[in-house]
Amino acid sequence: MLRLLRNAQIYAPDPLGRRDLLIADRRIAAIAPSLPRLPAEIPHEELDLGGLLLTPGLIDAHVHLIGGGGEAGPATRVPPLHLSELSTAGVTTVVGILGTDGTTRSVGDLVARTLGLREEGLDAHCYTGSYQLPLVTLTGSARGDIVYVDPIIGVGELALSDHRSSQVTLDELLRVASDAHVAGMISGKAGIVHLHMGDGPRGLELVRRALEHSEIPPRVFHPTHINRNRRLFAEAQEFAARGSYLDVSAFPEDDDPGDSLMAAEAIARWLHAGLPGDRLTCSSDGGGCMPKFDGHGHICGMDVGTPATLLQTIAALLADELPLERFLPAFTRNVADLLRWPHKGRIEVGAAADLLALTPDGRLSAVLARGTWLVRDGRPVVFGRFERSSA
Repeated sequence: MLRLLRNAQIYAPDPLGRRDLLIADRRIAAIAPSLPRLPAEIPHEELDLGGLLLTPGLIDAHVHLIGGGGEAGPATRVPPLHLSELSTAGVTTVVGILGTDGTTRSVGDLVARTLGLREEGLDAHCYTGSYQLPLVTLTGSARGDIVYVDPIIGVGELALSDHRSSQVTLDELLRVASDAHVAGMISGKAGIVHLHMGDGPRGLELVRRALEHSEIPPRVFHPTHINRNRRLFAEAQEFAARGSYLDVSAFPEDDDPGDSLMAAEAIARWLHAGLPGDRLTCSSDGGGCMPKFDGHGHICGMDVGTPATLLQTIAALLADELPLERFLPAFTRNVADLLRWPHKGRIEVGAAADLLALTPDGRLSAVLARGTWLVRDGRPVVFGRFERSSA
């Protein structure tokens, strides 16, 4: 169905002012201050947005689609996420990961859930591998997974500077990054290595050495959780000039921040420091277990990530009176550029019809994914196949 959206305050993510927008065949077909009415003989929907903010759909590049956790036994495995948990968080494109547990969970399970979300209405992708080396894969190699398996776009989340990692060496990291990079070239995919950064004192040292001792482009390395402690965040700020993208995690609002920075504070600090705004991304770690360890490595508490923290971060930044166009790219265009999706993360003719309608204070009003309504009036209108029965 053609959809004509009128009277929207568009952030593309750059501000375009009030515009009308026409959607056809899952794409944005026209944008103008005033588009003509469509003939009644042509089936279409016309909707006046009344000046709501219209932004690209959020791209969440770090979500445990089949659940994370398990570090304190089988009962601590987080269950899979439902479609509406993503759609009501404003997420229209998602990238799934395994995380700590590549033993009881598999890349095959992750690919199956990714394809299921596509059937349910989202644009979904995933990484191969997990925290560990040797990498868990579907075809026997990261290169084969990226080249031959449609949803797989890179490797992740490989753990560094963490007691749960495989204590990766420089040569091992270079080999994984090389395979991902070349596979991305062959397949036309992102070909990145999404790196879990732990609390360890080595921080980004191994990534820095990888850039110094190889010809692998900086964009291949995508460290996440850079706001998990202030020391790592300071190191990431110095690292920004090297050309890598760096990812802030939107921790739950009720999570004890300790030495970490909440995503809104980290993004604001980054921008106020004049660091490259086009190299910063923000993801939710949705469905991931966020354990707290004591000095002996025992879990003494845990939280669970949720995609909803992305919109909470946007609302917090708006409340701090930071202009939307300054930080919105971290949730949209920057992620799309990193992942080589030129028609995502922006509002322009030919771009994907993945859109959010927000109130001026950042509350969600509506979500369009691939040109279809998933959320209307702040409530989901499309559900995953088993959501209602499980509820």
